[in-house]
Amino acid sequence: MTGFRYIGGLRIATLLCFFYSLDRPACVEADSVLPGYQVVSRAEIIEAMRKCGDYDPTATTNGARFQADVVSYLARKARERNPQGPPLFIGYEDWFRAFMEVTARTKDAMPQYAQLSYQYKQNTEIDYRANRVIREIVEAPTPELTANVRIWWEDQPGKPDRYSYRDTLSTPKLKVTNQRVITYRLVDFGNWVVYDEIKGLTGRPTSGILGFLFRIFGEGRILQTRMAISKDGLQIYRATAKKGFVKRIDTVTVYPDGKMEKDVPPGRPDLLEIAKRISQPLEIEYAKLAGDR
Repeated sequence: MTGFRYIGGLRIATLLCFFYSLDRPACVEADSVLPGYQVVSRAEIIEAMRKCGDYDPTATTNGARFQADVVSYLARKARERNPQGPPLFIGYEDWFRAFMEVTARTKDAMPQYAQLSYQYKQNTEIDYRANRVIREIVEAPTPELTANVRIWWEDQPGKPDRYSYRDTLSTPKLKVTNQRVITYRLVDFGNWVVYDEIKGLTGRPTSGILGFLFRIFGEGRILQTRMAISKDGLQIYRATAKKGFVKRIDTVTVYPDGKMEKDVPPGRPDLLEIAKRISQPLEIEYAKLAGDR
């Protein structure tokens, strides 16, 4: 994907989400939960993670797919109970422990993106109430599900306002940076998904000529990524990122084991059709997000 092939595997992976629970898990710090939020139990998170398909969720490049699967499952179940909310909250501890159980890994063997999310105590909130996400659809199919997602850690004196890590599965290799607060809109059309209005997430290539150039010019801001899955489990991504006044839109294929390549493999008209589907015009006016953390 040349400069921005990495979008699908970025730390968007930490966005994994939530389901309705009347009982607050003991490990959730009460001060972290805003009034009126539903706290998702660890058991519900495990249930959602086990519903995901046959791919490796510990590969950074599969993180966005894993996130979309879990978020959609939990948000849909919550909406069945009450379409008007309240929004969902998942604590960093429950997410990390659930991921450990589902992948049968020890803490030290967890992928770097999950370890960093745990270390920085990144909580996640999801508001699946449709009128809180979209104000007007100007040009787009009718979504099956929409959500506002916020990932954050507490702002405390002496605590960093961002962290970075390297994604070595992408081509070129990448440096990914998470700011203290990340927000985005999840729009699920059923057979493809959009992460839109992404804020708080940047990255840059670290290998090849692009790595050299980005060492000079700095990191690019991730704006949007679109994703769809083929019948044999390949992910097709269309990624949009911006550096200064330059915007790039690229397509990438991610295999179930996390390996990634530019564009779509030759001789696959079905994948070309997916790439065409996720490239269709999309213009949505979003509702204003709730107050910052």
